[in-house]
Amino acid sequence: MKRLIAALMMLATPAAAQDTAGEFDYYVMALSWSANWCALEGDNHQSPQCDDDTGNGWILHGLWPQYERGYPANCRTTFRPPSRGQTGDMADIMGTSGLAWHQWRKHGVCSGLDPADYYALSREAYGRITRDEVFRKLTKTVTLPATLIEEAFVKANPDGITVTCKQGYVQEARICLTRDLEFRTCGRDVIRDCSLSNAQFDPMR
Repeated sequence: MKRLIAALMMLATPAAAQDTAGEFDYYVMALSWSANWCALEGDNHQSPQCDDDTGNGWILHGLWPQYERGYPANCRTTFRPPSRGQTGDMADIMGTSGLAWHQWRKHGVCSGLDPADYYALSREAYGRITRDEVFRKLTKTVTLPATLIEEAFVKANPDGITVTCKQGYVQEARICLTRDLEFRTCGRDVIRDCSLSNAQFDPMR
């Protein structure tokens, strides 16, 4: 009887709506400071992104289609998955081909673009951001107000940037862009300005 009731409840519950590829309002581009990500996660997974002398600074975490509130994910697509060559070609700005693959499977499929165009747009978006070279000159771990990271980005770029923290580290800079990759104000659910006055920031490896 319990199984019958459970089955009837499942039938009575409407299925979650499937996000539709290409239907979104703007993009959020997330940039991750590689050394901080390695300290938080990458070292534990022995990621090649965290090898010495990689020269990774601000890497592209992803280019995410976004609604004015919320975001689509895992949309159905008719496009073939990216090839190893395509994901490998993104490792220079994304750290690893694995990240490029993951970003396509979760976010790229919602862009309405095929893998080649999605990666090309991601690279174009990454290239539009000026990243202050001062961070690359650090020789030791420092603690600083997370607002300084945001100020450095805003000084070199239009507004529409929020900085996040995780476990005491500066985690990401997130930049909001129109579908044409113009700077725009982030939605309220995207703005997560870190208020830490002593956020940790590791030097490049």
